[in-house]
Amino acid sequence: MAATFFVEGETVTMPVEIRSATTWAASFAVPVEAAQAMIARSGLRAAPLLFGRAVVTLAVVRYADGDLGPYHELGVTVMVEPPDAGGGASKIGAFIHQLPVNQPFTLVAGREIWGFPKWMAKIDIADGSREMECSVTDDGARVLSLSIARGVPVPTRNAAVDAYSFLDGALRRTSWELESSGSRGRPGGARLELGDHPVADELRRLGLPRRAAFTGSVARVAMRFGPAEVIS
Repeated sequence: MAATFFVEGETVTMPVEIRSATTWAASFAVPVEAAQAMIARSGLRAAPLLFGRAVVTLAVVRYADGDLGPYHELGVTVMVEPPDAGGGASKIGAFIHQLPVNQPFTLVAGREIWGFPKWMAKIDIADGSREMECSVTDDGARVLSLSIARGVPVPTRNAAVDAYSFLDGALRRTSWELESSGSRGRPGGARLELGDHPVADELRRLGLPRRAAFTGSVARVAMRFGPAEVIS
């Protein structure tokens, strides 16, 4: 029997399906020590993937059609080593450190079902012919502005990722499957401006803004999320 959750008077059935979304991402190489300090509460370890540096990604997602409705999202993620392999993890995963969204239903569902650190923000996305521009504000305070230039076509691959979250003292792992088409990428290609907000201060402590290691976009993504597993 499929797992079901009741959120705001609606039934959400696992796995949750996202039928159509568009994504943009800018990944930065930062000192492992700085990334580790940012995620220390989780108990996870930042993975030294790029010449001994950690990878922090700012991911913008425009969800068009899915079980949680249409909404915008900005994810601040850190690539992490798996926890104890005895718990079933066997590959590098993505720790979701911050996850502002612009719609209330997905906020409640994300926190209650997966323990994702969602919070409400104003997220504007403008996708032009040459670049995408995203701005995030929280109660009138600017968090950040991010521009990602249009890259060149790159091979598209489907993927399965372990997404980790830490909320209310619990570390959770969620299986996340993606089917993609229309991928583009390039070295560099990001312009980041930080505002006057606690999340902006966190990113500054990583040494941002700096040149992105690489940026990318996917014109159409379908996703599937299973229920979260509490692992500690």
